[in-house]
Amino acid sequence: MTVHHLNEILLIGAAVLLVAVVAVRLASRSGLPTLLIYLAIGVVIGQDGLFGFTFDDAQLTEVLGYAALVVILADGGLGTKWHEIKPVVPAAAVLSTVGLLASVFVTAAAAHWLVGLEWRPSLIIGAVVSSTDAAAVFSVLRNVSLPKRVTGVLEAESGFNDAPVIILVAAFATTGPVHQWYRLIGEMAVELAIGAALGVAVGWIGAYGLKRVALPASGLYPIAVLAIAVAAYAVGALAHGSGFLAVYLASLVLGNAKLPHRPATRGFAEGLGWIAQIGLFVLLGLLVTPHELGDDIVPAIVIGLFLTFVARPASVVLSLTPFRTPWRDQALMSWAGLRGAVPIVLATIPMVSGTADNKRIFNIVFVLVIFYTLVQGPTLPWLARSLRLGEAGLGDAADLGIESAPLERLQGHLLSVTIPDGSRMHGVEINELRMPAGSAVTLVVREGSSFVPSPTTVLRRGDELLVVATDPVRDAAEDRLRAVGRGGKLAGWLGEQ
Repeated sequence: MTVHHLNEILLIGAAVLLVAVVAVRLASRSGLPTLLIYLAIGVVIGQDGLFGFTFDDAQLTEVLGYAALVVILADGGLGTKWHEIKPVVPAAAVLSTVGLLASVFVTAAAAHWLVGLEWRPSLIIGAVVSSTDAAAVFSVLRNVSLPKRVTGVLEAESGFNDAPVIILVAAFATTGPVHQWYRLIGEMAVELAIGAALGVAVGWIGAYGLKRVALPASGLYPIAVLAIAVAAYAVGALAHGSGFLAVYLASLVLGNAKLPHRPATRGFAEGLGWIAQIGLFVLLGLLVTPHELGDDIVPAIVIGLFLTFVARPASVVLSLTPFRTPWRDQALMSWAGLRGAVPIVLATIPMVSGTADNKRIFNIVFVLVIFYTLVQGPTLPWLARSLRLGEAGLGDAADLGIESAPLERLQGHLLSVTIPDGSRMHGVEINELRMPAGSAVTLVVREGSSFVPSPTTVLRRGDELLVVATDPVRDAAEDRLRAVGRGGKLAGWLGEQ
């Protein structure tokens, strides 16, 4: 490769990224998940598109797809708030295991009996399309405030169900006979248990170390956090466990561990997550051959109909009814089972394994994901409002943005606090914060000007505060600030801790 060719590749790559970034704005107005636009970019570049670029390396796509999924899951785990999903973790765990298995076999039966596929490709398709995608779901729900019990289940499910689905697809795609299902379920349970244990352990050890090591530059913290998350995946996979569950849980632990420079870490991970999604979807768009999809459009729609209106609702009802989940919540979560990157990536596994009908499996999955994302995506906000779930939670206070920088020699921390719109800290006086002894608000930045506050200074939305706290009270100071941000000056008196 010459320098000239490298320059051309860099120019094309930069152009694709810029178009993809602009596409986010377009998608936000249309209500469509951005994955459709990214896939369209790949198709336009591909062999049936304007540029005629030929790409058919399924094995490379699988490897890069796995790498991208690790980054996407790490981003999802770091951005998940444990206090929001904690009450619904049991329900989400059942939905992503028992409910998932029900969806797999019901969908496989439809593919076999209604479309006429053999049992192996039917089971593969059933497993592939039963995994939901957090990015697809929340990209269309960003303008609808939902109860935390609903978003918590959807978010946790999308983080948990990738691992068992990947195990199932890999098992079904092997060349041997599909039998002894009870052994397969037992092996899946063992792999999930190993992945969960190692993920939590690696995340806890990583968080413990980062809290006690003051790195020389703030930019090193995001790199260290992502390295720990990737290490969790590798450790889990090498131990014959679920590396994908390990990376998600490790990232969940790290994201809720009150690490130094947490907002910077979150922003760095989110940026990498966007790059991974863009690259992954463009690559998948390149891999598909549009002129070969014609014969698989009807089978994909038929399987998708059964998945959307029978398999997914059945799995939701089976999993969530024992938890006394309201029927309106179940109805929304049944419709919110959007598919995204994971199904299309997993559809490359049969291609690499040489499974019979592997190309047809990929085409059916591709069409199904595109068609039903077009149908379900724009209608999700409407359904939420129709079920009277779209207005719930509008009164919830916005959480504070708090960044912590360690002051190693002074044995303390400098907290940078941003008061967002909607925070109940607006209108609170400094002395009404009732900060723990050993911490104090030392500076307020307001509309570009900074000043040292007095005890009676009234805080406003948009203010940035600098808070100094000694090591022993650092966590208590941050907890107190967040409590006031959520509950106002009476936080603590009215049950908000």
